Amino acid sequence: MTETLRNIALIGHGGSGKTSLAEVMLFNAGATNRLGSVDAGNSTMDFEPEELKRRSSISTGFHQFNWKKHIISIMDTPGDQNFFSDTRMCLQAADSAILIIDAIDGVKVQSEKAWEFSDEFNLPRVIFINKLDRERSDFQKTFKDASDAFEPKPIMLQLPIGIEAGFKGVVDLIGMKAFVYENGKATTTDIPADLKDLAESEREKLVENIAEADDELVEKYLEGQELSGEELKKALRKGTLNKTFVPVLCGSAINNIGIDLLCNFIIDVMPSPMDLGAKVGMA
Repeated sequence: MTETLRNIALIGHGGSGKTSLAEVMLFNAGATNRLGSVDAGNSTMDFEPEELKRRSSISTGFHQFNWKKHIISIMDTPGDQNFFSDTRMCLQAADSAILIIDAIDGVKVQSEKAWEFSDEFNLPRVIFINKLDRERSDFQKTFKDASDAFEPKPIMLQLPIGIEAGFKGVVDLIGMKAFVYENGKATTTDIPADLKDLAESEREKLVENIAEADDELVEKYLEGQELSGEELKKALRKGTLNKTFVPVLCGSAINNIGIDLLCNFIIDVMPSPMDLGAKVGMA
């Protein structure tokens, strides 16, 4: 059924990890029985001889997988400026986009260009900060770069647990739960003591930002009333689809950290073709 479909483009600069993200999504969903690797030359998404030689995408790769009774179609677009026209062309077929930014290099020219293409086609989007396991990765700096570069404003939904080689999981700021990973499998646990103050502070900012998407929630928030998790999730979806803000998630594609949460986010928050058709019909 149309409401269970998600057509989503993976966009961003070359080397940000789009193909690696696509590969681990397919693997986690059981669409492939091995985890393909760009560096190893056995990627499902990059298979043309020139792509294998370059170890980067030169055209958009397409694939589908099932996730919690939904069908997610992903378009793995090129990040190389020489092939970026293909990215723009494919965005016409997408209903939303994930901008992948690596936590080492931050926002680059092609990140901004991909964002402009998404603006051109009026796409709801989410930012995924990748490669938090790498040396010199910096989540807070990358988030600030995105906040300075992009409109509508990015809002932080998650915090990383650990840094560089010690990166091992994420904190969900809506549910105020921690997810720690081992071999791609998450264990739900309490927020680490050294992150509790930061998590509480960032959650307060998040609640304020999400409430802006719904007039009733703004009123409740200003009156000091507690907003329920369901109210926040509903307003998060509304604000994302209306492009009031852009949610920011984080993880590591190579180490399969946070990818299941990103897939959950896609089906819970990102639009189906029916959502966009309804908006067109109301315009």
